[in-house]
Amino acid sequence: MAVDLAKVAKDKKIKYFLISFVDLFGVLRSKLVPARAIGGMQKDGAGFAGFAAWLDMTPAHPDMFAIPDPDSLIILPWQKDVAWVASDLYMDGKPVVASPRVALKDQMAKAKKMGYTFKTGVECEFHLINADGSDIYDERDTQEKPCYDQSALMRRYDVISEICDAMILLKWGSYQNDHEDANGQWEMNWEYDDVLKTSDRHVFFKYMVKTVAEKHGMRATFMPKPFMNLTGNGCHINASLWDKSGKKNMFQDPKGELGLSKAAYNFLGGVITNVDQLCSIFNPTVNSYKRINAPRTTSGATWSPNTITYGGNNRTHMVRIPEANRLEFRLADGAMNPYLAPAGLLACGLHGIKNKTDPGKRLDIDMYADGHKVKGAKKLPLNLLDALRLTENSKTVREAMGDELIDSYVKLRMEDWQSYASHLTQWERDHTLDC
Repeated sequence: MAVDLAKVAKDKKIKYFLISFVDLFGVLRSKLVPARAIGGMQKDGAGFAGFAAWLDMTPAHPDMFAIPDPDSLIILPWQKDVAWVASDLYMDGKPVVASPRVALKDQMAKAKKMGYTFKTGVECEFHLINADGSDIYDERDTQEKPCYDQSALMRRYDVISEICDAMILLKWGSYQNDHEDANGQWEMNWEYDDVLKTSDRHVFFKYMVKTVAEKHGMRATFMPKPFMNLTGNGCHINASLWDKSGKKNMFQDPKGELGLSKAAYNFLGGVITNVDQLCSIFNPTVNSYKRINAPRTTSGATWSPNTITYGGNNRTHMVRIPEANRLEFRLADGAMNPYLAPAGLLACGLHGIKNKTDPGKRLDIDMYADGHKVKGAKKLPLNLLDALRLTENSKTVREAMGDELIDSYVKLRMEDWQSYASHLTQWERDHTLDC
């Protein structure tokens, strides 16, 4: 056993552990376990009823056990007698295939067989809003172009600095925080790492931001498009493949175009070819499609793609090549599942490498101004239903991620769509009562 959680509890004076997992909808589920019981939990797991979460199970399913991964341990910076730990789900002694963290580890194992380690960094955007969600919290944050506004940033110094201090304490390598393009919107950055570590931290980051915001009388939301007139919340993924040791970046090649290797371009080719079939995972909610198919916002640009293209250091494309060491995937939004989204991205990339897929010609144009001139480029789905149908019917996605996971995900998200579709809106009444 690499790390003995019972010993850690004794050494660090931890009283309780949050044994946690994320379901298919990205909801963080936990049990609060006293330190006296953590030894047994580390061995056998904490029991859950899978039907009670967004997992494709029924009340007749046997107990599901969340077995904590001690390498993910995080002591809550604001409550140091409580520790959080991510877990993998098991049932009848076998991994629950249709669960997010297990799905990511499956793709990581496939990458390892091909000689690769996957590393990611995420750019998490969020809004600080009032308690009922009707408006942003700071009523003075009204600039037409509020991005990087120092005054608005410092009015929220209390919240932003507390979160940043926590990341520094946790040794995440926090390096910058800024007011983003929308009024009331923020982004906080920490260093990239192995994809599983980044994903675990992403899960905890969202929990931490919401907790600290609530402490200060605010509400934090990662909703893709909480306000139609403002820029939505993206979650860009910066991705690179390394060798098995994790020491050599396999995307770098000084002789390659823009300094990228053939493997990097094949990875990119897999993304360009298959991304629309996994859009339902990168953009998983009804609201997501109000971000990627949005009209121009008050700041002048949506900063989100609606066409499957790539460019160099150009933020108007779905994939950007900012430096000769990584790809920036700009499609995913704030609602993305921290495990499923990188699993899907890795699946696309590995498919491209296996098949030596050519991503096509780089476009060095402003897609917002001249995108209509591009011929043959695929558009992203217009809504969640279209996206789910693409995922459900994709042979490539099923081969890469497995029928069980895809069937479960599509089934639950389709129920989500049906719930939305059965909702009668005021717009319908305003425009249809007199038809």
